[in-house]
Amino acid sequence: MSSYQPPSASGSPRFCNMGNFMRLPKAENAKGLDFAIVGIPFDTAASFRAGARFGPNGIRNISAMIKPNNVAMGVNIMDELKGADLGDVPVIPDYIHETYTAIEEVLTGVLNEGAVPISFGGDHAVTLGELRAVHKKHGKVALVHFDSHLDLCDTVFGQKYNHGTPFRRAMEEGLIDPSHSIQIGMRGSLYDPDDFKIAAELGFKVIPGDELHKMTPEELAEEIIKRVGDMKVFLTFDIDFIDPAYAPGTGTPEVGGFTSYEALQYIRNIKDLSFVGFDVVEVAPPYDHSEITAYMAANLAFEFMSILAYQKKKK
Repeated sequence: MSSYQPPSASGSPRFCNMGNFMRLPKAENAKGLDFAIVGIPFDTAASFRAGARFGPNGIRNISAMIKPNNVAMGVNIMDELKGADLGDVPVIPDYIHETYTAIEEVLTGVLNEGAVPISFGGDHAVTLGELRAVHKKHGKVALVHFDSHLDLCDTVFGQKYNHGTPFRRAMEEGLIDPSHSIQIGMRGSLYDPDDFKIAAELGFKVIPGDELHKMTPEELAEEIIKRVGDMKVFLTFDIDFIDPAYAPGTGTPEVGGFTSYEALQYIRNIKDLSFVGFDVVEVAPPYDHSEITAYMAANLAFEFMSILAYQKKKK
């Protein structure tokens, strides 16, 4: 029998490993790379609309539109960096702890090679697995978190592990330092009016959406830099930070958000932080129109890659 057979769907879900980001080379590991693309197509921790399991594939498909030169940042990413797409983590739908183990194993391999992981979710629960791997390599890190939700619930549906709980667990596990972490863009109706107060009591700094709308990108950057200090940083970006007019394809959209242009400016203005990882999560292609949400996510990843190129070029 030929060895060139498609993987069995009983061992690898059909929505895994369907394309490469920006048509980058496919690689088996991160050896010799500056960054590695990793898909995490897990969405069974979502509390409302599922579909983010198709996020990595959707982001990769539309990423063929992206060229390597970032004129605003003054870099050609592939002139400065070596990167490849490592495909998807072998997630196990409905089994979150086994999936966390798989995420941690894959990202540990990336980090041990000295590469920066750039991950595509999946729902926001996957970030906990990423942070476990980052902690093994770098210790406790600062979290810079763009989102419309805090994701600091203690439980959802009585369960400790959900896309609404990852940063409560990360704090409890000592993976992140709340006193150097910042959550940005939170908005929308709430069950508990004290959610922001609870976040502050846990040690996090929160810049709600209404406050952010009154700030310039430079003012936000100043707040982030002051908060982070000299710590290493994990940047996590939930696509529902963007207003649903610009990014409708997500599971729990919130109106009153931010434009695609504003989001790019927010990222570019924190280009001097010491980043050790990045993810963009909650892209749900079944609710997307003309792939605009996936394209927004692809461009956010490109901006992060541009930051890595900018930093390497400066050295």
